[in-house]
Amino acid sequence: MPDTSPIAERRTNTQLRSIFPAACEALRPFFDGANQWEGQSHDHLAYQTLKEHFPELSSQDVFIVVATTRRLFASGKFPPIV
Repeated sequence: MPDTSPIAERRTNTQLRSIFPAACEALRPFFDGANQWEGQSHDHLAYQTLKEHFPELSSQDVFIVVATTRRLFASGKFPPIV
């Protein structure tokens, strides 16, 4: 018999999830292949920009958002510009 109960949400950081789309847009220029110096990314500027746009984020949350955005961009699954 199939289980028809609703799936419980495992992720608990709703504040981080709510700002993630805006944070991705703020970080888009830093992970664009056309915006690199000598083949190096602008990760350090991405961290600084995210802290300026979202000062309420902890250092750990900033790291998570930057790392996730970098992976999305590298995988080609980065959301299109809206």
